[in-house]
Amino acid sequence: MKYVDEFKDVKALQKILGRIREVIERMKKNGARFPLRIMEICGGQTHSILKYGIHEALPKEVEFIHGPGCPVCVTPIETIDLALAIAKRSNVIFTSFGDMLRVPGSDENMFETKAKGADIRWVYSTLDAVQIAKENPEKEVVFFAIGFETTTAPIAAALDMAEKDGVKNFSLLTAMVKVPPALELLLSDEDCMIDGILAAGHVCTIMGYEEYIPLAEKYRVPIVVTGFQPAEILLGILRCLENLKEHKTEVSNAYEWMVQKEGNPEARKMIEKYFEVIDRKWRGIGTIPKSGFGLRLEYSRFDTEKKFSEMPNIPERKVNPHCGAVLQGKMKPCDCPFFGKECTQQHPIGALMVSDEGACAAYFQYGGLKK
Repeated sequence: MKYVDEFKDVKALQKILGRIREVIERMKKNGARFPLRIMEICGGQTHSILKYGIHEALPKEVEFIHGPGCPVCVTPIETIDLALAIAKRSNVIFTSFGDMLRVPGSDENMFETKAKGADIRWVYSTLDAVQIAKENPEKEVVFFAIGFETTTAPIAAALDMAEKDGVKNFSLLTAMVKVPPALELLLSDEDCMIDGILAAGHVCTIMGYEEYIPLAEKYRVPIVVTGFQPAEILLGILRCLENLKEHKTEVSNAYEWMVQKEGNPEARKMIEKYFEVIDRKWRGIGTIPKSGFGLRLEYSRFDTEKKFSEMPNIPERKVNPHCGAVLQGKMKPCDCPFFGKECTQQHPIGALMVSDEGACAAYFQYGGLKK
């Protein structure tokens, strides 16, 4: 398949669904337990599943569990409060990807803070933030560095540009996170009901999938790397079910045209140059050891929190406990008592309803179906 339309071709999709049904029937004959619960890691996959009705097209024996695959959604509320406090300073231009601007802090979001006079700018690229710093040498330009490993690579590229061009008024408010440690936390839960996992293809494009191999072996759960289009997701499900049928607890790559086992060596080298692995707090989950990226000591001059060390400590905030349950796959969005009532995309309570990759936003936008 070479073109986007081919990934949505009805005949191709029906063929894959037919193979999935065949595998399910063979598993029934072998006495398999149903439903089989498959967790997709990335919120982009969640949106595709709901948008294209993949959850409805699959046999009832397969159920999706939605993972914490949205970096906007897992950014702690106190980090957002800190971002807002920094953005309000008169000497700051605060830059961010667009999906962070509507995420509520304790009192307001970035759009509301911008309306009150803060210089907050939506950028499409990390390099745009460095360019803004070059054009405004009298201001401190802060980039809100959120994201999984996929985004960490271009964030490192921005630092590389700033370093080489001698840009001194650019810094990062870091909140980047790593997928495998969060996945291990979920799998180690005694109440875990995950039978198989669809790993995020874009993360693995950067990092490869070597880190997933010990997880699959330790927790005896097949992990399949897959993409985001309907055919790619269904192929990932098929590969996952085939591994379950054969009792194979291994990592499979169903995204071969994009992902190599070792990932992208140059991108990984860039990340390792500027960042080190640190403990990171995840909204609704808590602190996960070695689950984040922080600036290395030799590049601390790019650390926003060190540049603004006089900022008061932002207290830890309580969040809707149902958000944490959704993030951990323990609750479907439509089972939250606030979903579609107090919490809508027009008036969101939590980040899961705001972000373009949030599970609640997907359910709200595409019908809030329960399967």
